[in-house]
Amino acid sequence: MILAGDVGGTKCNLALFAEKEGKLHVVFRQRFASKDFARFDLIIKEFTRQAAPHLTDEKVRAAGFGVAGPVINNRIHATNLPWVIDADSLSKELGVRTIALMNDLGATGHSLEHLSTEDFVVLNQGIPVEGATRALLAAGTGLGQSILFWDGNRYRVVPSEGGHSDFAPHTDEQIELLKFMRTRYPQVSWELILSGRGFRTLHEFLSSSVKHPIFEDPDADPAPFITKTGLSKECPVCVQTLDLWTAIYGAEAGNLALKVLALGGVFVAGGIAVKILPKIQDGTFFKSFRDKWHFTEMLSNVPVSVVLNESAPLIGAAYEALATLGR
Repeated sequence: MILAGDVGGTKCNLALFAEKEGKLHVVFRQRFASKDFARFDLIIKEFTRQAAPHLTDEKVRAAGFGVAGPVINNRIHATNLPWVIDADSLSKELGVRTIALMNDLGATGHSLEHLSTEDFVVLNQGIPVEGATRALLAAGTGLGQSILFWDGNRYRVVPSEGGHSDFAPHTDEQIELLKFMRTRYPQVSWELILSGRGFRTLHEFLSSSVKHPIFEDPDADPAPFITKTGLSKECPVCVQTLDLWTAIYGAEAGNLALKVLALGGVFVAGGIAVKILPKIQDGTFFKSFRDKWHFTEMLSNVPVSVVLNESAPLIGAAYEALATLGR
């Protein structure tokens, strides 16, 4: 058995996988609200209790966890949670010698070779260069980024915290957005915009006078309302918000492609892209992606796909845990 987890600021998905001839199949899975638990090990204990009937005589041989945050000395300080996740402590807690601890985007990166063609939507077919670097980014609770390079046998994942680098405006409107956000934040990062919280910020930037009832509830997340209303075109400001957000997302995807020369393809993951897929597909994203002056033609040949399978980080963490057994 393999235990795997996708640990995010909003939710934690944990699952047990059975392995047969190198393929993994889900035996039991459960979802937990992250903020309902003071520590990650409490989620592990609860999951282990619930999963006990599915283990029977088998034992967990290895575990893998993708966590939103940088891995340093086999520990992760979760970015959007007050948690410290330590591989050695988890090893003792689970009684498992092998723990694969990785950034959440690293986990998604490890999944790409194990997903089916139905798990992707192609935004640009492009002309992939065999063995070339790939790039991956995912907007959700935060903005994750990672790099994949070919080592001669398989793609290896290099983690990144590029989502926390400085936002670079691309148009006059985006320059004004930067000025607007600088009055609120000491640093304006890509993640402040390209995450769920960014939708309300953009809405307020575009129109301070148009307010929706959900804005009055301090505990409510207005992002689903703004995106849904933007897609249905019921609110002009929501339409503009969705358009601006998508254009900025495309621009940063193009930036990442240039930085790592991702001629092997760019993959867009995370829950937001799936939820606003019609907007991602309408040309706004790819137009901004390729709008890089002298490099427009090169980026026009870069394959770009959206990862539809929201279990990708869980799958990737499981396969990376399995891979550690053969090392």
